Amino acid sequence: MKILVIGGGGREHALVWKLAQSAHVTRMWCAPGNAGIADERLARNHAPVECVPTGAEDLEGLLAFAREQRPDLTVVGPDNPLALGVVDQFAAEGLRAWGPTQQAARFESSKAFAQEFMERHHIPAPKGGVFTDARAASRFAATFGGRCAVKADGLALGKGVLICRDMAQADSAIEDLLVNRTLGPAGARIVIQELLEGTEVSLHALCDGRTAKLFPTSQDHKRARDQDQGPNTGGMGTYSPTPFLTDAHLGMAYRDILEPWLRGCAAEGIDFRGLLYPGLMLTKDGPKVLEFNARFGDPETQVYLPRLENDLAELLEASATGQLGPLVLRWRDVASVCVVMASAGYPGPYAKGKLITGLVEAARLPNVKVFHAGTHRAADGVVTSGGRVLGVTAWAADLRQAREAAYAAVECIRFEGAHYRRDIGHKALRNPGP
Repeated sequence: MKILVIGGGGREHALVWKLAQSAHVTRMWCAPGNAGIADERLARNHAPVECVPTGAEDLEGLLAFAREQRPDLTVVGPDNPLALGVVDQFAAEGLRAWGPTQQAARFESSKAFAQEFMERHHIPAPKGGVFTDARAASRFAATFGGRCAVKADGLALGKGVLICRDMAQADSAIEDLLVNRTLGPAGARIVIQELLEGTEVSLHALCDGRTAKLFPTSQDHKRARDQDQGPNTGGMGTYSPTPFLTDAHLGMAYRDILEPWLRGCAAEGIDFRGLLYPGLMLTKDGPKVLEFNARFGDPETQVYLPRLENDLAELLEASATGQLGPLVLRWRDVASVCVVMASAGYPGPYAKGKLITGLVEAARLPNVKVFHAGTHRAADGVVTSGGRVLGVTAWAADLRQAREAAYAAVECIRFEGAHYRRDIGHKALRNPGP
């Protein structure tokens, strides 16, 4: 089986790493890949994963490569290629790609679509509204006293959600997005939602158009600094499982969220084959969906895949072909923790080209995997090339041990300006259960 993976971040490194363990995979490419992905080897024949210098949003270039090499399956990692319709374009060429179509990817690419879909199909969600007029948006925000989330409709690299505590903040956020267009076309429409109180967790469900298979729970850490301070980022670390969702809660989430979502998709002719990733708030009234994503989370993928016992190539093939129903997802009874090491300045402007040392030492530690995100191989070694640079991941019998192992690996690694949160998983240790 030949596989092409699209993307070059930490999520894609984790996907490549897990796919490379499959006995079915004989050749693998990743476009564009990164320095860590280029070091991976296939379990079946020890062949290297080949990085292709084609960007994840260069759909013409990706198609040209796929026409020539004819991969049996293309795995799409990031959200933008899905929103641009890469799966549809591959299908038109007779090429199988795993991920939702452009129509199905609207659950992530349009927060307005997702909000209105949830209202139509009675999926628990915050009270919200969709706006293109700043005055109307302000009046709606005032019904919550300004305590609301102001969200850009389109994709914004994890920076399109502004949390507001009063009307001054709400009006400022509305003006930034709708009037000043600080996020460009992504903010041409906005969604305003009431601000919910509770604990935020991530769910993942693998789908094949008819069936959804739930993953275990995880919790992301979006803010840049400890104690949830600083600006929102794409994610500074995560852990799995969380103590906040019991099996009963998961059953409730499936019944109240995934089942009506599946029925809604069927009613509206949406054939969703890929990974649905709802962000949930656990409220006193039960789980509510804050937003949908239409791909694996980053860095959630980095903690899920070390726990997954199944052959990932088999799962993704079944998802893409509508054959997921009979399969059972199997998970190792361990906890996993990922700590993101970022460039100085992230999520704002940052410098590139900083030499990274200590990767070999970290790799020697037991039950540790360093997933590369923003890295590049230069003449003098591996250097930084992005805001989020590495996802240092460890797994152990319990969360405390996994956390200690991840931070021990972090201590091995150095690059100029490196910063990371020192409290990944602290909420679970402080509040170990419902």
